[in-house]
Amino acid sequence: MTASAPVGLAAVDHVQLAAPPGTEDALRTFYTEALGMTEIPKPPVLAARGGCWFAAGPVQLHLGIEEDFHPAKKAHPGLRVTGIVAFAARLESHGVTVEWDGALPGHRRFYAHDPVGNRLEFLEPDA
Repeated sequence: MTASAPVGLAAVDHVQLAAPPGTEDALRTFYTEALGMTEIPKPPVLAARGGCWFAAGPVQLHLGIEEDFHPAKKAHPGLRVTGIVAFAARLESHGVTVEWDGALPGHRRFYAHDPVGNRLEFLEPDA
């Protein structure tokens, strides 16, 4: 008899965010140029729905089209970064507003919004 693999969650595979129709070009510019992610191909059956997918190492963000899109006011992915001050400066150099928040003990973090208003949290543990 062989041992069974543990059952349970192993990792977050991706985070899905929404966007209004026709915003893919603005999203591509933001996620590839400002965030430094790479666009990854969507499977053909899903590509027909619009939207775009991005990756940076093991992190994947999927932007899906939502006809009656309204960005969430509080919900957001928390994205761990290295060199957070330089990363914030990179975003600012692309015209992105960075909002620092010192309320999470043991971390430096800030919030920013993508071109369609999705809230994104960027954080780095204190050394």
